[in-house]
Amino acid sequence: MANLINLENVSKTWGLKTLLDGVSLGVQTGDRIGVVGLNGGGKTTLLEVLTGIEPPDSGRVSHNSNLRMAVVTQRADLTDTDTVGEVVLSPLGLQTFEWASNARVREVLGGLGVAELGLDTPVGGLSGGERRRVNLAAALVRDLDLVILDEPTNHLDVEGVQWLAEHLIARRIAIVVVTHDRWFLDTVATTTWEVHDGTVDIYEGGYNDWTFARAERARQADAVEQRRQNLARKELAWLRRGAPARTSKPRYRIEAAEALIADVPAPRDSVELTAFSRQRQGKVVIELEDARVETPDGRMLVDDLTWRLAPGERIGLVGVNGSGKTTLLRTLAGEHPLTEGKRIEGRTVRLGWLRQELDDLDPSMRLLDAVEDVASYVQLGKKEISASQLAERLGFSAKRQRTPVGDLSGGERRRLQLTRVLMAEPNVLLLDEPTNDLDIDTLQELESLLDSWPGTLVVISHDRYLIERISDSTWALFGDGKLTNLPGGIEQYLERRRQLAEAGGSGPIDLGEKNSAGVSESAQQPTSGLSSQEERELKKQLNALERKMGKVADRIATFEQEMAVLSAADDPDYGKIGDANAALQEAQAEHEGLEMEWLELGEKLEG
Repeated sequence: MANLINLENVSKTWGLKTLLDGVSLGVQTGDRIGVVGLNGGGKTTLLEVLTGIEPPDSGRVSHNSNLRMAVVTQRADLTDTDTVGEVVLSPLGLQTFEWASNARVREVLGGLGVAELGLDTPVGGLSGGERRRVNLAAALVRDLDLVILDEPTNHLDVEGVQWLAEHLIARRIAIVVVTHDRWFLDTVATTTWEVHDGTVDIYEGGYNDWTFARAERARQADAVEQRRQNLARKELAWLRRGAPARTSKPRYRIEAAEALIADVPAPRDSVELTAFSRQRQGKVVIELEDARVETPDGRMLVDDLTWRLAPGERIGLVGVNGSGKTTLLRTLAGEHPLTEGKRIEGRTVRLGWLRQELDDLDPSMRLLDAVEDVASYVQLGKKEISASQLAERLGFSAKRQRTPVGDLSGGERRRLQLTRVLMAEPNVLLLDEPTNDLDIDTLQELESLLDSWPGTLVVISHDRYLIERISDSTWALFGDGKLTNLPGGIEQYLERRRQLAEAGGSGPIDLGEKNSAGVSESAQQPTSGLSSQEERELKKQLNALERKMGKVADRIATFEQEMAVLSAADDPDYGKIGDANAALQEAQAEHEGLEMEWLELGEKLEG
């Protein structure tokens, strides 16, 4: 294995914040490295130092003299007058008419959907996402030893993300990629770098391995920290017995105690998201009856659609870019008018809508003012807290709350937007690409919130982990005028898309016959023989059981953690360990009983 890039004791400061502090690491031939960390933690800076875009403040960066490297940043700096063909093909010395004869170029342009943009199209007229895809294609058509990518999946749909992962693995080149897409990270990466607090922790494997290793490190650190805190409390109690007593103690004991206290590290930044929805839902949420929906340019999206959202229902909506997902979400929200049919909204519905576009806020407004613009106080359980307290719990320090909105990063503004939506305490959430610009820690917190959130949810996302984690059912738009239910989830969606590709573009495959009323079978309620009211009641019971199971699972995790701490003690208390084990077994038995009840109700619902 050859060394491609090497960093030796590299430091880099931005403003008053040290992003890299004495970092040493390297990239070898064939490495596939995923880079993760909080927004603003230094991931992009690390890439820029690696590639030579930014020089280090100190330390050394060395590259292999014959290194063939491509870098795709989030900037997508392209000349507006150049055509798509010139950007992608000129570095290869190919003319626009020659691209189809090159297998790699053909595969890349097709896989990223760049050919559909038109090779003669000037890039100045493309959207930001389309420019990013052109930039990515221009890198991948080249012969490379190393490709460095900063958030390459942000503007790709589920199918595009899978194609990119398979393409990179098949190329057998070294990869360094910053990504918040957990499925992509888990599929591509064999090593994970976590950037935080000026350091880079290195883990073997992708997302699953990184999550396990980080959890194990945290468990061990918790046991050590617990022992340290017990010792600190004893020392502090000894020191606080009074001034005369303290002066009679050896000086080294006092210094040791003070050093112990000073050595306790500050807590890591964390984002706490709490369930906001307290509003009771009625039997009717949002319903579309005999609906025909057309896109703003007059293209028919769905026809004869009857779709009823049930209380507590969780839906993931997928489809290729441009398939009309956002238009359908706007229709559910009541912002986009129906061409035919009617939309019914329940009287108790309180709608929360996270759009792809960032809120158009006054850039001079302080972050805290932007939160208080929605509500000054929010009720969390039995406790009422202020907007400032909530903002702090959501990861914005008291100092950061005074920052003007215009000075926030894209990720911070996205998090602020999500906070404002949830502050309104909705009971129906419509989320359009909620994962854009959110780091993995924030995504995990968002999923944790939505796990126990009791309202109705419709989410559009290219993040497979998010769809599979928070949705109970997956629905797709294939361009055939129907809304199709996919019991098999994302895998079934990708299989249907493969069938469409094999059909050679001759038209959409038959994904569900229409009944005599003209309603797609795929968009009807399950044929369980139950009335609509009975189905809604069963779904409500299922949702309640799932929430109970989640709470019991949290108790199980708490008991397991308690046993781990007790077992790691220098002098284990076996009586307490036995009590914790008994409580754990009781919780596990309760969880199994709830699972059986859930399965029985599910069978009734399916008929």
